[in-house]
Amino acid sequence: MFLGIDLGTSELKLLLLSNSQEIVATRREPLVVSRPQLLWAEQHPHSWWAALESAMDRLSASHPTAMREVRGIGLSGQMHGAVLLDDAQQVLRPAILWNDGRSGAQCTALMRELPALTSITGNLAMPGFTAPKLLWVREHEPECFARTRHVLLPKDYLRQRLTGAFFTDCSDASGTLWLDVGRRAWSEALIRHCGLTPDHLPALTEGSAVAGVLRGDLAHRWGLAQGLPVAAGGGDNAASAVGIGAVEAGQGFVSLGTSGVVFVVSDRFQPNPQAAMHAFCHALPQRWHQMSVMLSAASCLDWAVRLTAATDVPQLIARAFTLGAAQRERAPLFLPYLNGERTPHNNPHAQGVLFGLTQEHDGADLAWAVLEGVGFGLRDGLASVAPAGSALPESLMLVGGGARSSSWARMLASILGVTLQQRHGAEAGAALGAARLGALASGAAFSEVFGASMSSLAHSRCFEPECAEQARFEPRFDRFRSLYADLEQRFVPA
Repeated sequence: MFLGIDLGTSELKLLLLSNSQEIVATRREPLVVSRPQLLWAEQHPHSWWAALESAMDRLSASHPTAMREVRGIGLSGQMHGAVLLDDAQQVLRPAILWNDGRSGAQCTALMRELPALTSITGNLAMPGFTAPKLLWVREHEPECFARTRHVLLPKDYLRQRLTGAFFTDCSDASGTLWLDVGRRAWSEALIRHCGLTPDHLPALTEGSAVAGVLRGDLAHRWGLAQGLPVAAGGGDNAASAVGIGAVEAGQGFVSLGTSGVVFVVSDRFQPNPQAAMHAFCHALPQRWHQMSVMLSAASCLDWAVRLTAATDVPQLIARAFTLGAAQRERAPLFLPYLNGERTPHNNPHAQGVLFGLTQEHDGADLAWAVLEGVGFGLRDGLASVAPAGSALPESLMLVGGGARSSSWARMLASILGVTLQQRHGAEAGAALGAARLGALASGAAFSEVFGASMSSLAHSRCFEPECAEQARFEPRFDRFRSLYADLEQRFVPA
């Protein structure tokens, strides 16, 4: 038995995985994002720990026998967040999250002052990354910066509370702008440029390696064995890839969570920073991945539910697909930049837009526009991962909460021009990947974890691009791109 812990943005999730790679149980605890100012997004690490304690208490009460059989623990989490601890290992301020856009000026300064940044990290400086956040704290909260002794990523704060150890893995570290991604090692020059030293950062290891041992008092509290190894784990998307078996070059997925991701595994470091694409280490040794990120994906549907007074997201999607072909072609266009955007625009000031509204439009038209606009944003991302002249993946797996709709999946396949596979169990996502990394850290063989065991994720449904639908989307996609280009200089910085 293996335990996966996934610290998301909207919830913390636990997953128990059997030795035969079957999901035994899951538990969830909700989390809330604080937005005290425009562009800001924060959570207090204490809320993460409280959620973990609650979920673990409930899981140990409902599955005591399975908990006694756990042989390894893995961690996954939202990337980029800055958790600052003092000498006494106390939290100094709320964590600044991945979707926080306050550090735009610091990103501009990094790009100007460090010409080698993109060649070392494979990425542009973006407000989501960790390094610009620390520069912002140094400038705006100097007393807090001066007291900072440890800088941790979100999942690694949980590790420190669970084990007392300070570790991170290469995939999560890739999103800090302090990692030499090709070498899979911290860059001392980049760290010192931010006024820190390597001692401020956790030790670095591979995601499948042991990175701490569960504290004895916690093992006793939750009915776990003493001395349980805790894997280094992975950033949420890398862990999701491990969970669905995207571990070899050319394999990948589209994720429809709060954010939208196109993720493709590579056997080498292949940066493309000009397109704001992320080139990161995978959570497994000697593997990397290319990834595009749009900051608002399925969260746009939640916003549209509020806007249209739909009952819920499934009803919103159902309403969208009541439109006929002619109505779809006359629907408004939607720019899905409700929280700014990363790939391909790297623009924290980009804003959401509904364009082309008339009195004939109703909630169904708006719902269609939002579904389509998110799809177009993902297509922009796919073009960054596979730029002109390179081959697109033949198929990608579809994961995340937004992947539950077959209608939207069929639509996305035609927009993206690739086959999309929905898999049973894929909704477990990063928590499943964390559990599998925990299995590897406990000594399980790679073939045991990723061989026949992947039958537990047998294909559910495949969605092929439909030529007629692709032809209908093309002119609207061209207008979508032109609309952003026309408006880009009109988005006013906060």
